[in-house]
Amino acid sequence: MESQTVASTTNSPTRPLYWSVRRELWENRSIYIVPLIVAAVQVFGFAISTIGLADRRRAVLLLDPAHQRAAIEQPYDLAAMMMIFIVFIVGVFYCLDALHGERRDRSILFWKSLPVSDLITVLSKVTIPLVVLPLIAFAIVVCVQLVMVLETGVVLIFHGMSPGTTWAHVPMFQNWLVLLYGLVALALWHAPIYGWLLLVSGWARRATFLWAVLPLIAIQIFEKITFGTSYFGSFVKHRLMGFARDAFDFQGRDHPTISSLAQLTPARYLSSPALWIGLLFAVAFIAAAVRLRRYRGPI
Repeated sequence: MESQTVASTTNSPTRPLYWSVRRELWENRSIYIVPLIVAAVQVFGFAISTIGLADRRRAVLLLDPAHQRAAIEQPYDLAAMMMIFIVFIVGVFYCLDALHGERRDRSILFWKSLPVSDLITVLSKVTIPLVVLPLIAFAIVVCVQLVMVLETGVVLIFHGMSPGTTWAHVPMFQNWLVLLYGLVALALWHAPIYGWLLLVSGWARRATFLWAVLPLIAIQIFEKITFGTSYFGSFVKHRLMGFARDAFDFQGRDHPTISSLAQLTPARYLSSPALWIGLLFAVAFIAAAVRLRRYRGPI
């Protein structure tokens, strides 16, 4: 009975995908090294900014509660937003090199000799920007913010102030739930972008970044010259940053903030046609990338 259990685990259909994802992490250490470097810079920069923190905190505590929270929470929000931007950039360049790199260094011949299908290989590569990078970003942001809270507490205690003013005005656990939800929503929203980059990575022989970007620029220029409109440019901008309108309820504020978990709107987000149209395009791009890898050889 035990041998059957071991055999079924070994022959699990998810096992090749698991090891393929681990292979991507082994071969592309920038996936986690770059966010870690940025995190170290954030922690160091915040440590420098704590000079004069006690005086600034005393001034902030004289404001009304809404402005108190906004002022105290600002550096923590900036750290999270910077990490989200960094992992997006890492995901873009990873996808551009994911299929092109193995063709360039001819390692595709070795990987194709293994009993791993092209579908599993491509799925393991798209798993990095859609699953792994958001999880890395979440874990690093939580650690960075905890270190920032510790640095703040030490400075405030040294100046005879209570470190509890930070926890009292910044709902850390609520913010982490919002962050996790936002990372998932953003990953799904950007899925067609990653799918397109993987397709270009599997097709282009060189200059993958130019092949990925130039068609989009050419379409915008053609539309502007021919019709005098900018619908395609607005569409690209919406695909990059438009997820928040459906994923959150900002209640029409000029400066959108999330002060309550009630402002998360997953039902509205999941019923958005733009989300599902984008996912359909992502599936089409990934399917095309699988087919390209099946028939493309070394460069």
